Amino acid sequence: MSVVAASILVVDDEPAIRRLLRTSLSSQGFQVLEAPDGRHALAEIEKSQPDLIILDLGLPDISGLDLIRTLRTGDSTIPILVLSSRADETGKVEALDLGADDYVTKPFGTGELFARVRAALRHRLQQQGEQPIFQSGNLTVDLVRRIVRVEDAEVKLSPKEYDILRLLVAHAGKVLTHRMLMSNVWKGETDVQYLRIYIRQLRQKIEADPEQPQHILTETGVGYRLKLA
Repeated sequence: MSVVAASILVVDDEPAIRRLLRTSLSSQGFQVLEAPDGRHALAEIEKSQPDLIILDLGLPDISGLDLIRTLRTGDSTIPILVLSSRADETGKVEALDLGADDYVTKPFGTGELFARVRAALRHRLQQQGEQPIFQSGNLTVDLVRRIVRVEDAEVKLSPKEYDILRLLVAHAGKVLTHRMLMSNVWKGETDVQYLRIYIRQLRQKIEADPEQPQHILTETGVGYRLKLA
């Protein structure tokens, strides 16, 4: 899959938003498909198998959340970028927990949207390639040998720190909610404060400036994202 030729399905009931996205995404070399509601979206997905879906949650027939649930229940791995006027953290967390890859709030800047689209497409390429060595900037993670390096220096991590980093690496570029991280690393519910402590420790070991992180980014009230260079 070439990023330049990637196809993007825009699912939104507002013609003006679809027109804006069609024009702006086409200018970046993407092939743009459109659907005004959930029913047409499902038909287009089955027919075209797009490389990425940009999805509004407030659809007139099937809710965006139900559409995400349907796709993920059906084992679809197509990246989903939610684009919605709902700014509440609860809505973001629910969409991400259901399997959305990212969330952009209306009104939005096209520069930010393009960056999120590129990150989601790179994440999918990374998953398909199943590369044993992950690299982003000065951070390298050897998933086979369990070796973490910053620049040329090996970094010693505790088992829990490594488990968190490994999960972030596996989903680099994607927002992982607090719940997703805790359920995978601790195998059940735990206090989110434990997660914050380990994230702080990780940043102290892999970030040049832990107060201004360049690798592990915070999505306020939602979770964390490992940045793809």
